[in-house]
This record gives sequence, structure tokens and C-alpha cells, in this order.
Amino acid sequence: MGAFYETIPPSVLKWILEQKVFWVATAPLSSTGHINISPKGGQYFGILNPTTFWYLDLTGSGIETLSHLHEEGNGRITVLFNAFEGPPQIVRLWGKGEVLEYGSRKFNDFVGENKVDAIAGTRAVILVHIHQVGSSCGFSMPFFDFKAFRPTLNEFFEKRVAADVRGNHKDGIERYWAFKNAQSMDALPGMRRGVETAKRENVKPIKKMVGPFAPTSEYPRTRVAGKVPILYLVIVALLSFCMGISGAALVGVQLGYLRS
Repeated sequence: MGAFYETIPPSVLKWILEQKVFWVATAPLSSTGHINISPKGGQYFGILNPTTFWYLDLTGSGIETLSHLHEEGNGRITVLFNAFEGPPQIVRLWGKGEVLEYGSRKFNDFVGENKVDAIAGTRAVILVHIHQVGSSCGFSMPFFDFKAFRPTLNEFFEKRVAADVRGNHKDGIERYWAFKNAQSMDALPGMRRGVETAKRENVKPIKKMVGPFAPTSEYPRTRVAGKVPILYLVIVALLSFCMGISGAALVGVQLGYLRS
């Protein structure tokens, strides 16, 4: 049944490393922003120690996870594994996510020190600094037989990387990052390398939402934790001022300085 730990127990650690798929959940700080859940498949993850999980963030059309982890005051992340074979089990890892973007010094150091195969199309290494681990029964999860990993994503971005190497930057991965990975669906900044390329080469990021709830690039759904919007401060100041005058007048009446 359900159990909680501050670190990954040895038995759970071994089980995690045997899994073929997991899910990552993040959300922006704004109450009107969109919660994101991303499936991750493949062999591109590992455990450094009982409180540190990592995985390769491979290129795709979305950039929600990186956007939420980059957001100032945010970084919240949950990783979920569940058994599709053998005894039923669900494991969640709660923690703070750290983004080591492709090309950065931290990325290069991590890949080199841990002998990580950063395949073509890798956007970042995501480190999850775990503060809580939870396991539960998983009795309702169905059985599935694993057949093989799909090669489609890897093959697609191998071609994008090769295009950049050949000088065909129009079809290269850097332009792809600028077009599809520079903004989240809530218009938060996404992959920093993509943002820089978009500005430098005047690439307009793709619009990821439609309809009346779609944000504009000028007004993203964002709120920095611990900071209050200026309009709220102005309203509070005016109310405090009015209440102060009213209070002073009431005291004056009571002391006889003013007539009621």
C-alpha cells in the first residue's frame, strides 16, 4: 500500500531503472496557466544518488517542462513511474527541477562526467532534486508487453542536426528550436537557446493556442512567486489612505476636535 520516503529506497531504485516509460508533470506559477504532463520513453534517464534523478529532454514540438522549470520562483516537478508487468506498483518522485541546456558548461560537464550519450536532438539534461518519494499499489494498472522503442523521433532530429552541419540552417535544429521551442503555450520563455536564435534571426515563435483563452506574447500568463502585481499595491495603498482619513476623523469627533 502507500508509503512515503525522503530518499529513493534501494528496492525502488532498482525497479525504476528497469522501466521503459515515465511521465513528467509541471505547471506555471500563474493560476490561469496550463498544467503539463509529458510522457518520456527510452533509455535516457538515470539516478545519481537516492535524492537525484536525471533524464534527457529530447526535442519535440512542445517546451512546457523547460518553460516551467526556467520560470523564476518555480521549478516544481513530479516524475511518475508505474508497472506494466510483474507486481503492480506506482512510484512518484517530487522535487525541484534544474535545467542544464544543450551547449552550456553545466550540460557539457554533466554529460562528460557521467558518460551520458547525448543523442542528436537533446535539448537539455533535467536534474530532479528529490525531497519526497511516494509509492502506491497500482492495482488498477493494466498489463502491457513491451515490444520495442520507436526510432522515429531520433531519426527525425538526426536529420535536423545534419542539416545544420551541412549549412542548411533553414531545415536545421537551431531554427526548429527558435520556431517551436522559444515559447510555451502560455507564452512563457522556453528553451533559452531557442529564444536567443529567434531574436537574432528574427524568427517568430509558433502560436500554440487558439481561441479566447490564448495569451498574447505581450501578456504571458506568468506570476513570480512572492511578488504582488503593481495594480494590487495601488489599490491597497488607496484603501489604506481612505481608512486612515476615516479613522482620524472618527478619533477627532470622539475627542471633541471635530463636530459629528
